Amino acid sequence: MKEFIVPGRTDRIRYHDLPGEGVPIVFVHGLGCASSMDYPNVAAQQPLSGHRRILVDLLGAGFSDKPDDFGYAAEDHAEYLLAFVESLKLDSFVLFGHSLGGAVAISLAKLCPERIIHLVLTESNLDPSPVSAVSNQIASQPMDAFLHTGFDSLVQRAVHAGNTLWAASLSLWSPVAAYRFSQSGKNGGRVSWRQTLYGLPCRRTFVFGERSLPDEDETELPKHGVMVEIIPNAGHGMAWENPACLAEAVERAILSAQ
Repeated sequence: MKEFIVPGRTDRIRYHDLPGEGVPIVFVHGLGCASSMDYPNVAAQQPLSGHRRILVDLLGAGFSDKPDDFGYAAEDHAEYLLAFVESLKLDSFVLFGHSLGGAVAISLAKLCPERIIHLVLTESNLDPSPVSAVSNQIASQPMDAFLHTGFDSLVQRAVHAGNTLWAASLSLWSPVAAYRFSQSGKNGGRVSWRQTLYGLPCRRTFVFGERSLPDEDETELPKHGVMVEIIPNAGHGMAWENPACLAEAVERAILSAQ
């Protein structure tokens, strides 16, 4: 694992940089998750094994630092990730973003469109989170209530529901980061993530787990030039549920851009 100091701060994000001669892929995780946990099994699949694979834990999550004085909106994460990819001299790369991390990826792609070969989004936030979304449920609580009892309650509910992998990953988050990132999801982008996605010049693929369907975006996104992939035998947690097929979908996205 390596680390990068966020410009203008003393905080560090930590990441895996797996070697390969193929097109680099940068993985960005979602709420309650960590790339260091979610994506090693995806990155290790044969279709991606020849690529350089960079698995980033966002500030507030996983092995990265967890400052209380950071904003944690999707756009805030995108700003330091721009400096991060510049520091790695990634002049062209594939950008992968999951769920609310997809909003981070869209925001990053907007900042450096000339670097993005293909943007791959797995069930990304495009609009303000619906009432049923975890981010909406978190951000609808008073912040003090969430910090004092709501965060621990959320972890325990995930355990009791059998979602123990997510509970383990969530338990490593800063509650402040979880709350402010959720606020970003509930409120939507400072500029619409959906409209930003539609306006990006790079190739774009949106991936659904088949158990998440039906979804109106399965037919809406292709109208705006966004390709759609469906991962069988998987839902929102497709990186855990079917990593082999997810890796194949990412590789097809890479090949389509060549």
